[in-house]
Amino acid sequence: MRTRLLRIERYVLTNTLFAVAATTAIIGAIVLLINFVELSRNFGGRTDASFLEVASLTLLKTPLVILTLLPFVFLFGTLAAFISLNRRSELIAMRAAGVSAGRFILPAAISAAVLGIAAVTVLNPVAAASEAAFERLRGQINPDAAEPRRVWLRQGDGRTQVIIGAASTSPAQGVRLNGVSMFIFLLDQDDQPVFARRIEAEHARLLPGYWLLTRAREATPGRAALRYETLSIPSTLDVKSALEKFASPQSISFWSLPGAIRRISEAGFSTTTYRLRLHQLLATPLLFAAMAFLAAVFSLKLMRLGGLFRLAGVGVAVGFLFFFFDQLCGSLGKAGILPPFVAAWVPPLLALLSGFTVLFYTEDG
Repeated sequence: MRTRLLRIERYVLTNTLFAVAATTAIIGAIVLLINFVELSRNFGGRTDASFLEVASLTLLKTPLVILTLLPFVFLFGTLAAFISLNRRSELIAMRAAGVSAGRFILPAAISAAVLGIAAVTVLNPVAAASEAAFERLRGQINPDAAEPRRVWLRQGDGRTQVIIGAASTSPAQGVRLNGVSMFIFLLDQDDQPVFARRIEAEHARLLPGYWLLTRAREATPGRAALRYETLSIPSTLDVKSALEKFASPQSISFWSLPGAIRRISEAGFSTTTYRLRLHQLLATPLLFAAMAFLAAVFSLKLMRLGGLFRLAGVGVAVGFLFFFFDQLCGSLGKAGILPPFVAAWVPPLLALLSGFTVLFYTEDG
């Protein structure tokens, strides 16, 4: 009996993994096509943007998009697998043999959770690296492609504190800031910052141990302003920590997020969005399992009774509803309305509990 149950579980698992793989291929192909058309429209008019460059940008942009859409991969893939089993009357045979619905749904949910762990630990770092490479290549092809945005950095030691503001960054050239303002403070005997001077510069580039400013102007209280073609300012930042301080949370890999959160916190900046991203990644296996569970329980109705596809459509709608609820909670978490832990973990937990509710209703009538 035990051997037969294990054989049934392996059979369901094999069918589910095959359907999920096919769904991933289909969604991946659609994402590639859409990204290629969009990037071709943006860069196609430039004579210096070749087909290979646009294709490279497409390949670099795709992993992060696919990672975002993976919940739907498990929703549609598991739904397709169980509807196929239902149409072939295999679910009827399993249940007639005394196998509970939870017994053959469990492999699909567990496999989704395991693949979720792989997505967080393997695919996420790949997607983060490819997104960073995408930004660099896009900046090389078209320096005006990146949206200018105000960034802030902070550095200091036991004697000085420096707040650095910049109008924009140049992603193709490492840590290079444009429209730079540096506010330099000296610490008094009580460790209180006292304003010392302000430096404005057209550009600032971070090199090992110092900032190299171009066309700078220095203003000190009570003194005339000084102008420099180039000026060096000591720095306690390295390239990696500086990039992380103004990088988006999505562009930092799962393994680098805890260190980035610690460094950003030590620099005095808010870490809410970064902590939210970390909790969302930790909750990803649960979200994938919940999506697979929902898809399975909404496809258990016997084909001969009719209404299976209508019920499956309800399952898809519920999956979309929970996905957008997850996005809403994420927005509330970024705004500080919800704690990061609550914003990240509540949606997948509610989705999983909803799946259990439907399963118990289906089994008990």
